[in-house]
Amino acid sequence: MSELESIHSEIPGPRSREHAARLARLETRGVTYLAGDFPVFWTSAYGATVTDVDANRYLDLTSAFGVAATGHANPAVARAIADQAMRLPHGMGDVHPSDVKSALLERLAALAPVDDARIFLCSSGAESVEFALKTAALATGKPDVVSFEGAYHGLSYGTLEVGGIQKFRAPWSDQLRNAATFVAFPDRRDAASAAVTLARIKAVIRDRATVGAVIVEPIQGRAGIVIPPDGFLRELRALCDRLDVLLILDEIYTGFGRTGTMFACERDGVRPDILCIGKALGGGFPISATIVARRAADAWQPSRGEALHTSTYLGNPMGCAAALANIDEIERLQLPERARGQEMFMRERLERLRERTDVVDVRGRGMLWGVEFESAEAAARCVVCALQRGLILLQSGVRGETIALAPPLVIADDQLARALELLESVVLEKIAV
Repeated sequence: MSELESIHSEIPGPRSREHAARLARLETRGVTYLAGDFPVFWTSAYGATVTDVDANRYLDLTSAFGVAATGHANPAVARAIADQAMRLPHGMGDVHPSDVKSALLERLAALAPVDDARIFLCSSGAESVEFALKTAALATGKPDVVSFEGAYHGLSYGTLEVGGIQKFRAPWSDQLRNAATFVAFPDRRDAASAAVTLARIKAVIRDRATVGAVIVEPIQGRAGIVIPPDGFLRELRALCDRLDVLLILDEIYTGFGRTGTMFACERDGVRPDILCIGKALGGGFPISATIVARRAADAWQPSRGEALHTSTYLGNPMGCAAALANIDEIERLQLPERARGQEMFMRERLERLRERTDVVDVRGRGMLWGVEFESAEAAARCVVCALQRGLILLQSGVRGETIALAPPLVIADDQLARALELLESVVLEKIAV
């Protein structure tokens, strides 16, 4: 049997509480949520398990925000980072690049569902999206975009412009230029919503001549794993073609096998003009990328010795080595196929949660699932109670009403079964509020 949860102290334990007190004294407010029953402080993780500073072990159904698709501390990825660190930990990405940078660009170009791809490497999802927005403006001569209510693309100023969750935008609304028009994201529970949304997008683009692109998550992540009706992405692609605007897909969360294909858009047969990737790309090392069809990428002029958009860590050699090793592992372990194969099992187990009257919906694709409750309070209690039992969950949803499930794609069958058993026991027995 694979390693399962093991809880032997109160949660959080004494050392976690000690670290929480230290953090409270030093970290800026508004970052880490600290309460008497949350969080625990991690000290190590391997595969699908996490160990905290009090030696409690947990099953992880988050992949640490979707990052650890090939497992925490994947040995092949760890070796690649260590070997690269001994040889060349840092280069001059846009001046004197490393050999592994060009190797990664070739690999991503061959892998991505983007025509004649050109690639920009960066460190975070927000950077990837910002480069996509800059590219769209250059390529179309039109600076504005259509985005979606509930969209989450990052929290930098550029990404807040296209972010559709108001609580993140509100404190800085006076500093935003309102570059985006927001439309409702269609929900698979209402098949007619796709046509309504597409008609609205068409009207916006015709009325607002400065719109040059549409940016969308194939499945909305932070909004609570919201899945559009079948065919929506294909129809959106066709609409963008007819209206001559670019389609930007944010696959920072859904990419690299999570939904049953290497990229979620491939399940719908859609090829974007610009593809944003990150999270699972580096297997834990911070690296992301923007992959652009050449017809849009050629709007950037060749460098004359000073890059118009760059960063100190662009194409960091350790990040490139990690990404190459991680992609090898995804392919070697056939993780997209494994995620597709676990879809029905997760669906059947999670549907049992509907026995609880305040479970509003269960939805997912591959190994990305959401359990929606009537209230954020119920979802929060679920997260806390699960932690007490040795299960790490992530609260999601615009109102915090959803539990997002994104386990490492390498999670063993018995670990996944046990994790869903713990979740079921928590939901059906313990979350009264």
